[in-house]
Amino acid sequence: MYHGWNDRRLPPVNTINYFNSVLARMGQRQAGSFMRLFMAPGVQHCAGGPGPDTFGQMVTPAQSDPQHDLTLALERWVEQGIAPDQVIATKRSGGKTQRSRPLCPYPQVAGYKGTGSTDDAANFKCVSEQPIRKKK
Repeated sequence: MYHGWNDRRLPPVNTINYFNSVLARMGQRQAGSFMRLFMAPGVQHCAGGPGPDTFGQMVTPAQSDPQHDLTLALERWVEQGIAPDQVIATKRSGGKTQRSRPLCPYPQVAGYKGTGSTDDAANFKCVSEQPIRKKK
């Protein structure tokens, strides 16, 4: 599953709540054997928005492989048993990639490694999101 964080038609939290309810009912191990949720920052309903919005969901991505195409990643998971640990999303204009970022399995997020362009997925890794701490 995927959902854009900028979706104005369907609240993203509804998809997260559904995902969490499946985990609660089935347990992480069983649900994780067939289900992943990828949240797409800056992406509207299905596509569009300022974020990298091409990852094989509606349009053929720049690179047609399981690392860049969510549909091919799902196919590989079903046929070869290799679950997707990330999918690279791109933002394209005029046939050129402007930005790429990894989409990580929820609740992980793409964390910047600290060097290199923030428009290049190679400079990010999937990390567990840290809770925001209140200042004392």
